[in-house]
Amino acid sequence: MPKLAAFPKAYMQALCKDGTMKLAEWFELATTLDVEGLEFYAGFIEMDDEAKWSGFRRQVEDLGMSIPMLCCSPDFTHPDAAFREREIAKQKRWIDMTDALGGNYCRVLSGQRRPELTIQEGVGLAADSIKACLPYAQERNITLILENHYKDDFWEYPEFAQAMDVFCDLVAAIDHPNFGVNYDPSNAFLAGDDPIELLKRVSHRVVTMHASDRYLLEGTIEDLRREEGGSPGYAKRLSHGEIGKGLNDYDAIFSELKGKGFDGWISIEDGVDGIDQLRRSAEFLRRKIAQHWPSPASARLPPGEPGL
Repeated sequence: MPKLAAFPKAYMQALCKDGTMKLAEWFELATTLDVEGLEFYAGFIEMDDEAKWSGFRRQVEDLGMSIPMLCCSPDFTHPDAAFREREIAKQKRWIDMTDALGGNYCRVLSGQRRPELTIQEGVGLAADSIKACLPYAQERNITLILENHYKDDFWEYPEFAQAMDVFCDLVAAIDHPNFGVNYDPSNAFLAGDDPIELLKRVSHRVVTMHASDRYLLEGTIEDLRREEGGSPGYAKRLSHGEIGKGLNDYDAIFSELKGKGFDGWISIEDGVDGIDQLRRSAEFLRRKIAQHWPSPASARLPPGEPGL
């Protein structure tokens, strides 16, 4: 049965840039959510000190939660081999970070969609780099999870494997027990793709999920695909929103995942408007989990809240 985790989307500036929020404050806020875990980000300021990693694990576990997964952004499509080796070394450090936090899932990406790269070249570079990290991950019982990502905040170019066909080619190029897919339905919209079509193509490889939602500020999905699908920068027509009130069909998503035997972590990557929005998103997902994985999750429903 899936478990819920939360990611501090609304507090990334405070936790990663200006230091105006401490991780301990986020942990306390998260205790007000109906979640079992917290997804960590490698770029939290306080994570610079390796000596603190195990302490953060203890703090979270003392509050009755765990840290199942780590979000990080390797760039494996650079044409320079020495650059890729440095990215592989960073990924291995993030694997160590995941292990110290008590997690089992560490994100990988393809890298930037540099204009000089052909699809074949980019898939090859990314696949070889991920494969170079897998023995290290396997020794530590860590699964590397490839996300259908859009664009890291600090990259010049969007994700190389942003488009569905390229992403599926990269997934197919890696066959290892410690490798799987982290599915994010909203990122498919940002790539101009159908998130359900993408899911059906990779659902047998999905081991974790990012729960999010988007809504249109103006126009239609067809407008989005025609004008902004696959373009640099975030789509102007789309905005983050409360889960369950946007474009994603969570009944279709959960039905497909349940049919493939999925029982992994679902991490909430919305809540940009604060803890109350994040709480409502968690409540929506809890009800949907109870509906699609009926027992014993149904016992967790708030009083008077039937599964939707």
